[in-house]
Amino acid sequence: MAGGEMAMCTPAFVSRVVQSRWFVVFASTVVMAASGSTYIFALYSKELRSKLGYNQQTLNTLSFFKDLGTNVGIVSGLVQQVAPTWAVLLIGAGMNLVGYLMIYLALTGHTAAPPVWLMCFYICFGANALTFSNTGALVACVKNFPESRGIVIGLLKSFVGLSGAIYTQLYLAIYGDDASSLVLLVAWLPAAFNIFCVYTIRVLPYVRRRDGEKTYNKPFFHFLYLSIALASYLLVMIVVQKQVQFSHAAYVVTSTALLIILFSPIGVVVREEYKAVSQLEQSLQQPPAIAVEKPTSNEKADESSPPLCGSGVMGCITNMFKPPALGEDYSIMQALVSVEMLVLFVISVFGIGGTLTAIDNMAQIGQSLGYPAKSINTFVSLISIWNYAGRAGAGYISEFLLARYRFPRPLVLTAVLLISCIGHLLIAFGVSQSLYAASVIIGFCFGAQWPLLFAIISEVFGLKYYSSLFNFGSAASPAGAYVLNVIVAGRMYDAEAAKQHGGVAVVGDKICKGVVCFKRAFLIITGVTFGGMLVSLILVWRTRNFYRGDIYAKFKVEPTTTDGSSHGGVEMVDGTKASAPEESKGKKKKDRGG
Repeated sequence: MAGGEMAMCTPAFVSRVVQSRWFVVFASTVVMAASGSTYIFALYSKELRSKLGYNQQTLNTLSFFKDLGTNVGIVSGLVQQVAPTWAVLLIGAGMNLVGYLMIYLALTGHTAAPPVWLMCFYICFGANALTFSNTGALVACVKNFPESRGIVIGLLKSFVGLSGAIYTQLYLAIYGDDASSLVLLVAWLPAAFNIFCVYTIRVLPYVRRRDGEKTYNKPFFHFLYLSIALASYLLVMIVVQKQVQFSHAAYVVTSTALLIILFSPIGVVVREEYKAVSQLEQSLQQPPAIAVEKPTSNEKADESSPPLCGSGVMGCITNMFKPPALGEDYSIMQALVSVEMLVLFVISVFGIGGTLTAIDNMAQIGQSLGYPAKSINTFVSLISIWNYAGRAGAGYISEFLLARYRFPRPLVLTAVLLISCIGHLLIAFGVSQSLYAASVIIGFCFGAQWPLLFAIISEVFGLKYYSSLFNFGSAASPAGAYVLNVIVAGRMYDAEAAKQHGGVAVVGDKICKGVVCFKRAFLIITGVTFGGMLVSLILVWRTRNFYRGDIYAKFKVEPTTTDGSSHGGVEMVDGTKASAPEESKGKKKKDRGG
């Protein structure tokens, strides 16, 4: 044991740890933990209203451009395919710093109050930086662990869900209760985390596992347990801080403990690499036959050029309506014109757009229903915690259901959309103290939709153009957020507030009071979310045969017979054998979404 501990302290072992695929996961969780600043808009939106004289519709317009920047990551997806991951992360760091720093300078009076259109540009530019962070980290981890993509996506997106509560704790420790300084923290913290992890997040050659060999899921559960510890700690802090008045020194102590827990997964990385080194030493006498698939020059060329379809212009037009079998590598245009992607767009518009509206208006909803300021901060933090629970739960549970029971992931997404309708109805009717339950449901459902959406895209359309396709998939949600947040909720709120203040347009600190402020808006949101749930059943039906098979078969090494010839099949999850390649291909050609 002592010799092993000495070996762990050597530069060679440290280098191995930093260059390992598990360190990529750890570094990605750190980046993701700083990538959810857009979910705390409610904490500083009141500062924008009071200091810059905005009304609710203007605030919701800013919120829309924030969501537009956060979710339209098409540029970052294309950049990821032509540039190394470190360049993607550095671009994101620079954009984040510039965008939010300009908002901070405007709030604190260091610059002249910018026009609304310029503030919209600032917040959109700063928020779009997060798509670079998400793309760099998410794509690297999914390609490093393609057989555990549901778990990977759920884990990484769960840290984004926790980041709102993390920001709340850190800004109280660093700046005190100053909402303007919260914007400053949002400006520099993600940039700092991106730079810290910039050269450690990358795609590594994938090692195919042999037939019957277990996947790498156990360490992911250790990551999950530590993230649960972090979420539990944040939840305890939220409850305690609501009951007890903390000093600045107390916030410093609690935030230091928070950072220790956040960085604790490095222990999982060290342990896994130590085990790998020990196993390597034991197997030197009889090394196993493992096939390592490294990118060829042609593959690298494919990844370095992001064509929208498989070949030239004529080839694009010819092939875009002739997609391969589900699960094979679609070109970008083949995926975009498919029925499956159209359904995912509708789900993104109605489902994510509705929950985004609830999250961005939570402070105003709490004010209108008469909740105290401390309770409103609690709602924002609860949304963050349950956002985490939804992301982690949807990723891990859907992966378990898929592996054990072949339960299709799109059907899990349908259930999430149905549950979110309950949260919207609780807000619409404003039942006494129901906003606590509503914030839990909305946070959970909002979080759960993302890993399900991203995992489905990776499974149905393949990984070759995944960096672009998952960003296209999320790009539709701002459209729903604009219609439901700005046109529906914002206008209805301002109209009702004007009635309460004698027909005068409401700006600044004048607010709407009562259940009526958001009732009609959230009844409409409930209706469109239920409509999105019905549309999602189309995706469930079209992918039913695809999810019945072994969707990860291509990532296994085909077994061979004693004479060295190919066995002609791969081992299924339940231990049965798949049909021969020719039969499988013939079956897949039929399974194009019908």
